[in-house]
Amino acid sequence: MIYKFKSKSAGDVIMMGPTGDHLMRLLGRQPAPKGIIEAKDMPAAIQALEQAVAADEAARAEAEAEAAAKGEKLAPREGNVSLRQRVWPLVEMLKRSHAHGHDVVWGV
Repeated sequence: MIYKFKSKSAGDVIMMGPTGDHLMRLLGRQPAPKGIIEAKDMPAAIQALEQAVAADEAARAEAEAEAAAKGEKLAPREGNVSLRQRVWPLVEMLKRSHAHGHDVVWGV
């Protein structure tokens, strides 16, 4: 499945299924082919994504420190793309949409 997030306030954001599914779980939702994030719910969604990014970066830093202590180098992330890079377009869409009072939808 491909997620195509749409809003009247921003250009479309397209994500492949596994990334979109992971993002839905970070937002506390079940992956679904159709959905909506209402403007009133966007601050909580933005906060959830930002907290997930902070936790991911802290875990990565800890793993790198442990590997360095053993004299090893941590393997690069799968695809060399961090969670921050994956969620940034959607976070920006949510911020713009919230500022203009527009919902974000997908699958419609």
